[in-house]
Amino acid sequence: MEELIRSLPKILSAAGESGELDEAAALAAWKYVAGDGLRNHSTATALEDRKLIVAVRDGIWQKQLSLMKNQIIFRINSVLGRPIVRDIELRINPDLPGFVPNKTNSSEEITANEVPIDLWSAANAIEDKQLRQKFLKAAIGLLRRREREQ
Repeated sequence: MEELIRSLPKILSAAGESGELDEAAALAAWKYVAGDGLRNHSTATALEDRKLIVAVRDGIWQKQLSLMKNQIIFRINSVLGRPIVRDIELRINPDLPGFVPNKTNSSEEITANEVPIDLWSAANAIEDKQLRQKFLKAAIGLLRRREREQ
């Protein structure tokens, strides 16, 4: 995947203006930028008039990703080497395929793919590893409770 992602700017440049290729590249860039953590809760489905359509599992993920839209757009366009995506539209679809709930117990270490990207970034500012793990476990527990309540 890394090799494909690195080659996208050259492929797009060589192809010129191509709506189908732009869409395929934007969808691939979403998968790369989203990582495992976001891919379990969202899927980019289309590119319409430079707006990336993303299906999200629920309102919590819709709100979470809406707060990160500008950062995600920047990262996607950086991967693509040009501004193909100007906006992201988040649509709720609770029936997203491939969802695998994250299961952790108190003795397991939390990994990056279990945590929303901005929460992981904030947690990385905590230097003490044990404190960082406790913070992440508490935050994930809260997010899971909120998901169950909706």
